[in-house]
Amino acid sequence: MLLFSICSLLPSLFVSVAGGKLPEPEVKIEVLHKPFMCYRKSKYGDMLLVHYDGFLESNGTMFHSSRKDGDKNPVWFTLGIREALRGWDKGLQDMCKGERRKLTVPPSLGYGKEGKGKIPPGSTLIFDIELMDIQNGPRSHESFREMDLNDDWKLSREEVKEYLKKEFQKHGYSPNDTHHEVMVEDIFKNEDEDEDGFITVREFVYQHDEL
Repeated sequence: MLLFSICSLLPSLFVSVAGGKLPEPEVKIEVLHKPFMCYRKSKYGDMLLVHYDGFLESNGTMFHSSRKDGDKNPVWFTLGIREALRGWDKGLQDMCKGERRKLTVPPSLGYGKEGKGKIPPGSTLIFDIELMDIQNGPRSHESFREMDLNDDWKLSREEVKEYLKKEFQKHGYSPNDTHHEVMVEDIFKNEDEDEDGFITVREFVYQHDEL
């Protein structure tokens, strides 16, 4: 089960002050454990499998844990497309399988002024995150070729959805059609530039430098 639904747009990257621009706060990253061997590092577009504990910085209260809550399974999400918090997209780049990080996420990269559920408005969040696995996400060139079942160099929604199902099943997780539909719609929203209902290899692969 994915941790977060696709986030609504958060404040812009820069705030104008007295005619200048100040960069928004960054995520503080502390490496708690790093494996001796690292064969691959996470990058935008990869699908990551993580276990995590989330805490409020203000009082140390745990608001969610993948190890203790729900089905107690680690969660999959695609890095860099706002399936999770922007703080995760920023803080989990260049991470090795088996690595653990502590992320300190400012409100602007978390749940902002609104908060959510157990998280009060304006909260700074602390996450202890362990990266269990890295797989080619639905945005890489290799994955495009895997998804393009009829070799017509464009992807339909059904082709993308079928790929996601196989990826989840490959790692022993039951496919969840609801989450796949959300992921597919997000991909098409961002990549189907001409809105013709298909994603070409150009649209799919070469539009990610800005992510």
